[in-house]
Amino acid sequence: MQAADPNQRFLSAFFDYLKVEKGLAPLSVAAYRSDMQQYADFLRKRKRGVREARRQDVRDFLNGLFRNGVDARSVARKLSALRHFYKYLLLDRYIERDPTLNIDTPKQWKVLPKSLATVEVEQVLQGPQRAKDDRMAQALGARDRAMLEVFYAGALRVSELINVKLEDLKLELGYVLVRGKGDKERIVPLGAAAQEIVQAYLRDARPVLATAKSSPFLFVARGAKAITRQRVWQMVNAASENAGHHASPHMLRHSCATHMVENGADLRTVQTILGHADISTTQVYTHLALDRLSRVHRQHHPRAKRSGGKVAASE
Repeated sequence: MQAADPNQRFLSAFFDYLKVEKGLAPLSVAAYRSDMQQYADFLRKRKRGVREARRQDVRDFLNGLFRNGVDARSVARKLSALRHFYKYLLLDRYIERDPTLNIDTPKQWKVLPKSLATVEVEQVLQGPQRAKDDRMAQALGARDRAMLEVFYAGALRVSELINVKLEDLKLELGYVLVRGKGDKERIVPLGAAAQEIVQAYLRDARPVLATAKSSPFLFVARGAKAITRQRVWQMVNAASENAGHHASPHMLRHSCATHMVENGADLRTVQTILGHADISTTQVYTHLALDRLSRVHRQHHPRAKRSGGKVAASE
């Protein structure tokens, strides 16, 4: 008769803990079960139990995953499962030392968000095609173009754009006050193009849309009603048809950041404009900055390009 696997006792208790005490959903528990079973199988080949595992065992397990082509995100998830498991064993005094301590989380490659080329942005900023012989349609078109310009000028999120109030707009000073995540306020500059188009919207289009009704918001729908997030997505999608390229509000936000970095903006400035709480979030654009530095270096450094001939020796 085959002996029972001693690891299963601790694994089963851990899974019960996740379900009962932590209240995790069945799918989440199943993910933990898969990760932990893979780890237990690895230790079994070394004739070692989960309680006797050492830090080197954990490192070797993770390195083996990398060698087998498992991506960094998945490896990081498995390490997180191990940390939760050993924290549980430690709290219940099944072990005295946590073998996952001082093991760095595998760096996860961040994928740069999709952005539009400058010429594509110019086409999107023209706004959706609307009838031009109707006064209301003209007002809606002017509003859409103003919203798109502010989107791209300030790299705003959808929720930030639709919640901008008239009192937040400081057009004469060239900026708008934006309330982002966590109700944190930040000042977002508006370029000359955005200022001109917003001014035209306020003068010619907003009164038509408001129809003598009041609203505290800068951008309004017919009858001074609030604009929904879904309507903004629909508008940006319709406007992107001009460029022959499906675009979203988030793509305009990322396009703004991308084009700023490509043109020499430092990451701290981009972080402030985007409203990122942590610079690590903005560092997704780092390789763009490095690409620009390399390009400028090649163009202007006298030793960046090797000539075909030999340099003559000085006498």
